[in-house]
Amino acid sequence: MKNKYMNDAIIGGGNITASYTEKGELLRVMYPAPDFRNWIDEFLTGVKINDSGIVYLHDDINNQYNQYYTENTNVLHTEILNTYFKLSVKQTDFAMLNKSVLIKKYEFENKNNIELEVNFLVHAKLLSDTNNMVGSEIKENALVQYSHDYTMYTFSKNPLLSYQLNDTSSNIVSGVIQDKDYIGMSSDSSVSYDIGTLKPGEKKKFVLFLYFKINEENQSEVAIKKELADIRKLDENKEEQSVEKYWKKYVKDHINIELKPETSEYNKKFNKIYQRSILLFPLLINHQTGGISAAVEVDENIKECGRYSYCWPRDAVFVTRALDQVKMIKEAEKFYKVFCKNTQSKNGMWEQRFFTDCKLAPCWGYQIDETASVIYGLYEHYKVVKDAKFLKDTYKMCENATKFLINYLDNIFGTKDKSDIVKNEIEKTYHTEDRNKLPVSYDLWEENEGIHLYSLASIYGAFQSMKKIHEVLKPEFEPNNRLKVEAINKLEAKVILYQEEIKKYILANLYDTETKAFLRNKTDKKTDISQLGIVVPFEIFSPKEKKVLNTVEKINMTIRTYTGGYLRFEQDHYMGGNSPWPVATLWMGMYYQKAGEKNKAKECLKFVVNTANKHGFLGEQVDNSTMSPNWVNGLAWSHAMFICLN
Repeated sequence: MKNKYMNDAIIGGGNITASYTEKGELLRVMYPAPDFRNWIDEFLTGVKINDSGIVYLHDDINNQYNQYYTENTNVLHTEILNTYFKLSVKQTDFAMLNKSVLIKKYEFENKNNIELEVNFLVHAKLLSDTNNMVGSEIKENALVQYSHDYTMYTFSKNPLLSYQLNDTSSNIVSGVIQDKDYIGMSSDSSVSYDIGTLKPGEKKKFVLFLYFKINEENQSEVAIKKELADIRKLDENKEEQSVEKYWKKYVKDHINIELKPETSEYNKKFNKIYQRSILLFPLLINHQTGGISAAVEVDENIKECGRYSYCWPRDAVFVTRALDQVKMIKEAEKFYKVFCKNTQSKNGMWEQRFFTDCKLAPCWGYQIDETASVIYGLYEHYKVVKDAKFLKDTYKMCENATKFLINYLDNIFGTKDKSDIVKNEIEKTYHTEDRNKLPVSYDLWEENEGIHLYSLASIYGAFQSMKKIHEVLKPEFEPNNRLKVEAINKLEAKVILYQEEIKKYILANLYDTETKAFLRNKTDKKTDISQLGIVVPFEIFSPKEKKVLNTVEKINMTIRTYTGGYLRFEQDHYMGGNSPWPVATLWMGMYYQKAGEKNKAKECLKFVVNTANKHGFLGEQVDNSTMSPNWVNGLAWSHAMFICLN
């Protein structure tokens, strides 16, 4: 599979999420979940004009491009003008809402003063592996690319002009494909259609359907034939209007602030990011489980990272806070009531990351803040819904997670209860105490193992949330469940004690008496934006305490870039390490907002707004020289922090 690092535009609907380059090339199609599975290795389209070879729509030296969305929708348009032949192509892409169908509309216009004979070609390669090889066949006037698990149908209302199922890459550049075989072993196949002759000034339309199907059961050829026939009967213009109407209403229903008057480019871009965030979130959510993908994948080959299209509980907690703010209450609630319940380990913890269908994803360690964040986020959601039943339904999950956090702290503080003599004798004899010792946790950036300021702050915040949860639930249990109330009181006493211990430990071990500032961990003195976690969001210390102010001053001296954005931490090496992160910059903005320094908060927000791409997508990182995203465009965490700062 070729490396495809930049998703410039993202669309979707139903259970489809798809990404594109700024030139309209389809990069990925995720179905039936936003993180699994990706179907497309390559999907290239082009035209043969008169006696030319193939002119790829996404890549030709004579092509000019203009890409945009229908306002407040996930309908994407890419205008392509080939200046040599003076052929204009308007490509429109959108996903249907109730079928697993991606519709690609093309409008051709001859702007030349001679006739143009146009053939349209599709070069499609599905992802294939040893255990799930892809084959292909021509059936029902469609290219059928299939494996044991799934099938993709590429077809039109127009009849096929020609096709080639094997060795298509060897000759498609000529613009002529031909094959005698109706079935083949290749995952790499091509089809072509005759658009016809366009006279000067004439326009013609063409529609391509991509239908994605999981092979859960064998279907008869009669049933498949009917499905394809039904899709061909669709009025693509009415479908586009229906999709537009749905998304425009969706945005209108979820805007929860007064948008800025569009009297400046800044205000226009701000509004675009806010609206695009609302349109992006549902494309990253598994609507069956509530799992939230961190992003549409960028690096399947793991050349630059460990991949992105998974659900990290911590990241998702930040996103649920944004979901609550834009009135996506049910989506946020499902994350806690379904996804978190189904992914919690028996010992109460959450692992590093999961597929959005709740299956465990590849991991390389655990992070204690993943577990603490869930408790914290769950109570933040309760503050919005004010529903005691929600807390009742999730209390056992939070209780087990809290006990896990206490066990973790015991291993740090040496505060394990020694009063049970019999238990201690058993542990001494059978060495079972070692089994309760937890491996050292990674930090939230997943790079350093040890004891971290942010991690301890997250546990403090989780315990504070548990105290608030108990305040709500104790009156609910008191009349009829004395044992439950006693258990709550016992756990709460521990929570209060351990909060005090956390604060003492931080002041004794994670505070530099020379610089009078907090430290991010026990092993180095690098400044880290996550040090702000002690104030935002976990509130161990107030924003105006001298120790905090000294820490903020150090952050500004060391990891604020000349463009006004913030790095994650000093000497960061990931992806070059010199790029500011919208997440870090927005985090700083949140601190300033909490400290009452509104102008400084606005400066942080301004940097992020000015560095979004033209469609309103925020990246994970920003190139200081171009002031635009340069890695993981459309990162859920970035969009969530943007929403939360507003």
